Amino acid sequence: MADNSNKNAANSQFRKLRQAEEGKRAMLDYENNAAANRAKTARLRALRLARDAEEAAAAALAPPVKKKKKAAKKEKI
Repeated sequence: MADNSNKNAANSQFRKLRQAEEGKRAMLDYENNAAANRAKTARLRALRLARDAEEAAAAALAPPVKKKKKAAKKEKI
Protein backbone atom coordinates (compact mmCIF):
# COMPACT_ATOMS: atom_id res chain seq x y z
CA MET A 1 0.00 0.00 0.00
CA ALA A 2 2.86 2.40 0.74
CA ASP A 3 4.24 1.66 -2.73
CA ASN A 4 0.91 2.72 -4.31
CA SER A 5 0.88 5.91 -2.22
CA ASN A 6 4.40 6.79 -3.40
CA LYS A 7 3.31 6.20 -7.00
CA ASN A 8 0.33 8.49 -6.61
CA ALA A 9 2.46 11.21 -5.03
CA ALA A 10 5.05 10.92 -7.82
CA ASN A 11 2.34 11.04 -10.51
CA SER A 12 0.77 14.05 -8.85
CA GLN A 13 4.10 15.84 -8.66
CA PHE A 14 4.89 14.97 -12.28
CA ARG A 15 1.46 16.24 -13.40
CA LYS A 16 1.99 19.54 -11.55
CA LEU A 17 5.41 20.01 -13.16
CA ARG A 18 3.98 19.26 -16.60
CA GLN A 19 1.12 21.72 -16.08
CA ALA A 20 3.58 24.40 -14.98
CA GLU A 21 5.68 23.84 -18.11
CA GLU A 22 2.59 23.94 -20.32
CA GLY A 23 1.53 27.16 -18.62
CA LYS A 24 4.91 28.74 -19.28
CA ARG A 25 4.76 27.63 -22.92
CA ALA A 26 1.22 28.98 -23.30
CA MET A 27 2.21 32.32 -21.77
CA LEU A 28 5.23 32.55 -24.07
CA ASP A 29 3.00 31.88 -27.09
CA TYR A 30 0.53 34.51 -25.89
CA GLU A 31 3.29 37.10 -25.45
CA ASN A 32 4.80 36.30 -28.86
CA ASN A 33 1.40 36.64 -30.55
CA ALA A 34 0.75 39.93 -28.76
CA ALA A 35 4.13 41.30 -29.84
CA ALA A 36 3.51 40.21 -33.44
CA ASN A 37 0.08 41.89 -33.40
CA ARG A 38 1.56 45.12 -32.02
CA ALA A 39 4.26 45.12 -34.71
CA LYS A 40 1.73 44.45 -37.46
CA THR A 41 -0.56 47.19 -36.15
CA ALA A 42 2.31 49.68 -36.04
CA ARG A 43 3.33 48.79 -39.61
CA LEU A 44 -0.24 49.13 -40.90
CA ARG A 45 -0.70 52.44 -39.04
CA ALA A 46 2.47 53.80 -40.65
CA LEU A 47 1.27 52.71 -44.09
CA ARG A 48 -2.15 54.28 -43.51
CA LEU A 49 -0.66 57.57 -42.31
CA ALA A 50 1.70 57.68 -45.29
CA ARG A 51 -1.20 57.02 -47.68
CA ASP A 52 -3.34 59.71 -46.04
CA ALA A 53 -0.48 62.24 -46.19
CA GLU A 54 0.08 61.45 -49.86
CA GLU A 55 -3.63 61.88 -50.63
CA ALA A 56 -3.72 65.18 -48.72
CA ALA A 57 -0.70 66.47 -50.63
CA ALA A 58 -2.25 65.44 -53.95
CA ALA A 59 -5.52 67.14 -53.02
CA ALA A 60 -3.67 70.34 -52.09
CA LEU A 61 -1.89 70.43 -55.47
CA ALA A 62 -5.01 69.68 -57.50
CA PRO A 63 -7.04 72.63 -58.76
CA PRO A 64 -10.24 73.23 -56.81
CA VAL A 65 -13.33 71.60 -58.24
CA LYS A 66 -16.07 74.05 -59.16
CA LYS A 67 -19.56 73.09 -58.19
CA LYS A 68 -22.31 73.56 -60.72
CA LYS A 69 -25.19 75.65 -59.61
CA LYS A 70 -28.58 74.02 -59.78
CA ALA A 71 -31.07 75.63 -62.11
CA ALA A 72 -33.99 77.27 -60.38
CA LYS A 73 -37.22 75.36 -60.74
CA LYS A 74 -39.95 77.00 -62.74
CA GLU A 75 -43.32 77.32 -61.11
CA LYS A 76 -46.28 75.85 -62.93
CA ILE A 77 -49.37 77.95 -63.06
